[in-house]
Amino acid sequence: MLNRLLFGLLAVGSLTLVGCAHSPQQLSPQPKLTSQLAPVGHGQPVVVRVVDGRPSPTLGTRGGLYPETSAISVQAADLLPKLQQQAEAAVRLLGYTPSSNNGNAPQLTVTLADLKYQSPKEGLYVTEATIAATFRADVLNNGRSYNGRYAASLDQRFGMAPNEETNTKLVSDVLSDALTRLFQDPTIGKVLGQ
Repeated sequence: MLNRLLFGLLAVGSLTLVGCAHSPQQLSPQPKLTSQLAPVGHGQPVVVRVVDGRPSPTLGTRGGLYPETSAISVQAADLLPKLQQQAEAAVRLLGYTPSSNNGNAPQLTVTLADLKYQSPKEGLYVTEATIAATFRADVLNNGRSYNGRYAASLDQRFGMAPNEETNTKLVSDVLSDALTRLFQDPTIGKVLGQ
């Protein structure tokens, strides 16, 4: 009888822990341009660089009772090639030709300045999160320079703690939105073509 009671208590105890603890998530977002861009160039070469300016690959935690075990991260080695591909595609849509290294060509540097995932600290369950991304653009052409910052954020509520697939989609959407805003800035296309 005592053994059965003890087993019952252990089972209840472990069920409670499962509801509160989240394992770390390593996301692999797929940023994509979300709108068409107006071509302003005439095929001129542009050197396109994408860099990671974040202080850490960790975006934040999913909260819950044990936030220290629920870190969400995105590795630069996974994300930068995808951002590079999208940035080069955007430069082509603007009417320019991405170039790997041309000393005299205009240069566009896209920096991922920040990527955050914040959920409320209190409470056992994750019911909402705010995801935010910020890019910086630096354009250099014939002694002229232009800098801009472009941000996007999303507030999301959940019925249950979000899994890796859900969080990957949310982070992808926010990155896509911020990157699209950057390339929709008409000054970037103009300065590249002067």
